[in-house]
Amino acid sequence: MDLRQLETFVRVAELGSFTRASVVLRVAQPALSRQVRALEVELRQPLLNRNGRGVTLTEAGKRLLAHGRGILQQVQRARQDLEEQRGAAAGLVSIGLPPSLSRTLTTPLVEAFREHFPKATLSVVEGLSTYMLEWLAQGRIDCALVYNATPSAPFELQRVADEALCLVSARRAGPLVGPAAPLAEVAGRELVIPSRPHAIRMRLESALAEAGLKPRVALEVESVPAILDLVVRHPLHAVLALNAVAGSAREEALAARPIVLKGRRPLATSLWLATSSQRPRGPLLEQALPLLCRLAEGHLAAATARAAAARQSRRRAVR
Repeated sequence: MDLRQLETFVRVAELGSFTRASVVLRVAQPALSRQVRALEVELRQPLLNRNGRGVTLTEAGKRLLAHGRGILQQVQRARQDLEEQRGAAAGLVSIGLPPSLSRTLTTPLVEAFREHFPKATLSVVEGLSTYMLEWLAQGRIDCALVYNATPSAPFELQRVADEALCLVSARRAGPLVGPAAPLAEVAGRELVIPSRPHAIRMRLESALAEAGLKPRVALEVESVPAILDLVVRHPLHAVLALNAVAGSAREEALAARPIVLKGRRPLATSLWLATSSQRPRGPLLEQALPLLCRLAEGHLAAATARAAAARQSRRRAVR
């Protein structure tokens, strides 16, 4: 197995066609077919199912694709690390963001990255915290912002901030941020919520279980924009961080009430910066991590400030 064969297989698998891969790689289609076939002969099992419309992956092909992506990215990082010894931070850094932050944090992150590292390339990947930790272990990404992380040998974790969770409902009147919602009230609402192992789902179920309660799950939906649309259109509720609501196109139609536990303690999730403890950090990643932390902290602090201002405005209106 050589890198050229592996890259050919990965591109064909991702594009689902030898023809499309031939255009992207600028290599004749028969040559690509020979490389993939040589790989199958070496591994002694088929990797692709070929048909008139393109190709699909066999079970062996799916496994090799996951390994191949990681291997190619590690080769790219090795080249990048050697290149960085010659001057300014350059190369590629891949950052994973959770869906609740991706919508509002990606643009300022890209703008700040281009300003600070004009010779470097940024790749932003969106995914659930559980999946991003898997990608980090495989070498598909360099770092990630993840929720409710637990210490583990393959990862280095740095706590970034805590985010209060809110009961999100359609707004009938009043400001975006309303009075606190007791946990018992949340348990009585029909929820549209991500499936397990989404960090918010797991945190909510854990808090409810401690109080002897269960959630009423009406729908399981992974997409934050879709969740907010359903809350606006139907008599459903959601549990999300204020940041996910305040940065949405549905902000004017939604109300968010901070969820409180016994003793008026807020129900919150913790945001962590995760990197691999198995791979060395290059100069670019070392310089990019503090920038990512500052942006995330500032972003969440701004959302908290907006919430505080909304609550203060509500108190004045009541008086």
